[in-house]
Amino acid sequence: MASQSKKTVVVGMSGGVDSSVAALLLKRQGYNVIGLFMYNWDDEGEKGPCSAQEDYVDVAKTSSVLDIPYFSVDFRKEYKKLVFTPFLEDYKKGLTPNPDILCNKEIKFNFFYEKAMSLGADYLATGHYCRLEGGKLLKACDQNKDQTYFLHAVKKNILPKVLFPLGALQKSEVRALAEKAGLPTYKKKDSTGICFIGERNFRNFLQNYIPPQPGDFQSLDGKLVGQHQGTSFYTLGQRKHLGLGGPGKRWFVVKKDQSKNIVYVERDENHPELYTDSLTAYHLNWLVDPPKSFPFSCMAKVRYRQKDQKVVIESVEGGVVKVRFYEAQRAVAEKQSIVFYKENICFGGATIVQVGESIYEKNKKNLA
Repeated sequence: MASQSKKTVVVGMSGGVDSSVAALLLKRQGYNVIGLFMYNWDDEGEKGPCSAQEDYVDVAKTSSVLDIPYFSVDFRKEYKKLVFTPFLEDYKKGLTPNPDILCNKEIKFNFFYEKAMSLGADYLATGHYCRLEGGKLLKACDQNKDQTYFLHAVKKNILPKVLFPLGALQKSEVRALAEKAGLPTYKKKDSTGICFIGERNFRNFLQNYIPPQPGDFQSLDGKLVGQHQGTSFYTLGQRKHLGLGGPGKRWFVVKKDQSKNIVYVERDENHPELYTDSLTAYHLNWLVDPPKSFPFSCMAKVRYRQKDQKVVIESVEGGVVKVRFYEAQRAVAEKQSIVFYKENICFGGATIVQVGESIYEKNKKNLA
């Protein structure tokens, strides 16, 4: 490959294997590589393998092996204001926000991007699994690791200044490259949990910020079946950690009523209350030129691990999009995202603000 020695790339290094290999590949391609680590979460006094200080030590070790300069930047105030506080406020309302998407939009590809450019970078690079071709965001070759879902809210105009070196690789290849190059992160476990906060007992973590508000678990016919700790601590479709026993099948959360502090449960993983065939979303962000007319058929997903589903975008007005699914979808949650695709191209996405009537309610009306 031709030398890129005149081009400078700032690599967002997290202390994990993916960003380490991203830096490795870019250096091999001849770029002038600079590592930049973000402090986003104040974990002082906390214990565990995901502490920011330990991650920064891994960045330093990796940078030493690669012989590249590295720096750190403190975005803890910005992260708290723009990501964590809205995340908490939504959870207090019984909603299910996705902090990773907000973090990419507000921190990584906003403040962090501007910091990279201020250091004289020609490009910002990250260890995300996705590809850029012809200015379009494409799914990664490793479909199990594809992260375009989390990137749909990034501003379209900065993509020409971003590099994703891992897009054509399988995860196994990334680890093999790291091991062969002697990078200290080659066996490091992938980060999970809340963006930059890490893996932990989620309910216990939330209870540090949201006081428990005990209420009733009820079946849809109004029968009391137990007590919950607060609607904020439960998600649609949840079956674990409900504390509900008794003979019969497992209980599943099928609906929440924040105003009455009721969590509705049923002994049916596929109860029709969990399904809907429509939704409304806002804050629509196009990563390609928008369709010229509607209705418009494409594919979409409402969860990261979900397979693409066939949808019709019925209308778009003022950044608000109305979507209909060809097949009813399970456990669609407000404040999650719907992301649109055409083959491997990510068109963009929006934040779900209203879930359509459930199949259960539609059936009740039809029987009335």
